[in-house]
Amino acid sequence: MQAKEVSIVIPALNEAKNIGRVIKEVKKILDKRKYEIIVVDGHSSDRTAQIAKGMGATVIYDDIGKGSALIKGLKAAHGDVLVSMDADLSTDPKELGLLIGGIEIGYDVCMGSRFMAGGSSEDISYLRKLGNRFFVYLVNIIFGANYSDMCYGYRSFRKDVLGRLALHEPGFGIETEISINAVKRNLKVLEVPSVEKKRVAGEAKLRTFRDGYAILRTIIKNLN
Repeated sequence: MQAKEVSIVIPALNEAKNIGRVIKEVKKILDKRKYEIIVVDGHSSDRTAQIAKGMGATVIYDDIGKGSALIKGLKAAHGDVLVSMDADLSTDPKELGLLIGGIEIGYDVCMGSRFMAGGSSEDISYLRKLGNRFFVYLVNIIFGANYSDMCYGYRSFRKDVLGRLALHEPGFGIETEISINAVKRNLKVLEVPSVEKKRVAGEAKLRTFRDGYAILRTIIKNLN
């Protein structure tokens, strides 16, 4: 299928130094397509929302957590292809073609992977890499999956499978919930290589042990 409209969903919190460049680069890549950009702002204390609005993005608000923000943004999207990406330029807009293309050739969910051939990360610590490998192994063994990456948010979806994914995770376990539910619902999943860039400016929101606990809790919750 050829996408009629692409919706880019970007959860953001205090990303005033990055969000303008993200939106500018997304617009450049999607110039020949019909698209919308939705920024889900966590009630930032800086000018994230104002900058996004000034550049033509739709801004909605959610300050519960990353997962809650992403779910709210995906549900608000009008496109038949939905893409989730980060607000800090760690997910490269130049890779949008791969993620959109995966859906257009017939897959339900397309996931960027830093750990397959052609993928890499410029911004992952040894501890986070080790944790990701552990969670990938756990999900693959328990749910019969074949993933190479787990804790990465650069993903695309067919709009009409969003309800089948039945997403509820409010925090950093959202990517794990997507991965698990895609397998449990027998969705067609494709991994494509992705290069995670270093954050350009501002403070990272990731907290290794807190987020690791959230991911483990999400796996346990989905055992039944």
